[in-house]
Amino acid sequence: MLEQDQQFHLEVFAGPLDLLLYLIRKNEVDIYNIPIQKITEQYLKYLELMKILDLDIAGEFLAMAATLMHIKSRLLLPPEEREELEEEEEDPRWDLVRQLLEFKQFKDAADIFHNLERDQGKTFPRKPVPLEPIPSAELPLEEIDLFQLLDAFSQVLSEAEKRRPPEFEPDPFTLDDGRARVLERIARRDAILFHLLFDRGEPRTRVVVVFLALLELIRQKAVQVFQKNHFSEIMIRKIIPVEAG
Repeated sequence: MLEQDQQFHLEVFAGPLDLLLYLIRKNEVDIYNIPIQKITEQYLKYLELMKILDLDIAGEFLAMAATLMHIKSRLLLPPEEREELEEEEEDPRWDLVRQLLEFKQFKDAADIFHNLERDQGKTFPRKPVPLEPIPSAELPLEEIDLFQLLDAFSQVLSEAEKRRPPEFEPDPFTLDDGRARVLERIARRDAILFHLLFDRGEPRTRVVVVFLALLELIRQKAVQVFQKNHFSEIMIRKIIPVEAG
């Protein structure tokens, strides 16, 4: 769908352990007792969604998929064979659990330092310094991650699939067009609901391009995605003025 030099490298946003932790939180399951079949199925669905977006999926994502499939196959063995294996070695999930716990420890520490840095940024220095423009409305924001965005995108894409017209010719809508649309719509107000970036009945290809344009603007720190409260609808607002086009 996109030219090779326009592909997005997913590791800029997140990695496979980020996705696994997200799925564990989303399903509200015990990290020490991961329902591997359910988590594996959901993990593979996210990979399919990434392929639709032409995201350049890092090898680590595919390696983790293979690991999950291997663990799943071990746990689906007949009871007698599984008992024999359990006598010889530990639960096949334990190595993954150890990786997740170690990753979570570092991730939590990074979040603490990020919050400290953000709080420090709210203090006023003695000498005035030029400030970047920020949105006028200061809201108590709940930050979201890539996988929450993918969930929202999946819902929009499903609606587009239901209503999409026949696509007889390639859609001339480009990544620059998508970027211009996002910037134009968030310029009208302090914040906009995620689904309002997309038009009813537009082709699936256009939905994909607009979403990719949003990812690019997030990566450039030109826009911010947030929730007013946990689990509320995703919203988007401008961080700094960016020339569209």
